Amino acid sequence: MVLFGTGCQEAVIVSKAKARDDARGEEAEVRQRILDSAFEAFMRNGYAASSTLEIATRARVSKRDLYALVGNKQAMLVACISARAKRLQVPADIPTVCDRESLAHVLSSFGAKLVREITEPTVIAVFRLAIAEAVHAPEVAQALDSIGREASRTALRQIMAGAEGLGLLKGEPAELAEQFGGLLWGNLMVGLLLGVVDRPSSRELISRARAATDAFLRLNSSG
Repeated sequence: MVLFGTGCQEAVIVSKAKARDDARGEEAEVRQRILDSAFEAFMRNGYAASSTLEIATRARVSKRDLYALVGNKQAMLVACISARAKRLQVPADIPTVCDRESLAHVLSSFGAKLVREITEPTVIAVFRLAIAEAVHAPEVAQALDSIGREASRTALRQIMAGAEGLGLLKGEPAELAEQFGGLLWGNLMVGLLLGVVDRPSSRELISRARAATDAFLRLNSSG
């Protein structure tokens, strides 16, 4: 019997670990390719008319691999929306709210980020898809509302709850968040969905966020 020395055993362990990492990296790459292909198909054909066979063909994978790595068509839709929803969470490095001035800064910064991310063309395309498929595939709108829109609502509620806890605002965080959202968006989203207005420039969206913040604080200052 030939016994491996300690050095050989460590080399085998390292080799196996590297092989597992390589396999996971390859799976992640294929999974992303599937999701990109699914999103392209949904945008081109609509959700109801897109088939898993077409998506697998676009992604250059078998249907078996498609189901193993992502799941069915609805799972692909949820994954596509979830990936975009992550961009609507409160940034980890956002300043702490401690007074009226810092609250104004946080709301302005997050408001600008919200408008910037949601007016991104692919996100607007998802909203249009949800509207177009409202009758034949209501799960698109349901996923968009429960995953995509809820991410921004949750983030705003967190900000409002913190400010309310410090006595800077009065009212229910959820209602305050809805009010700020209304002031921030106005009729912009309708115009974008109809294609009758252009996406705001960086300067315009910053100005919009500041104006919404000023109006919101005038209406809701505890003082």
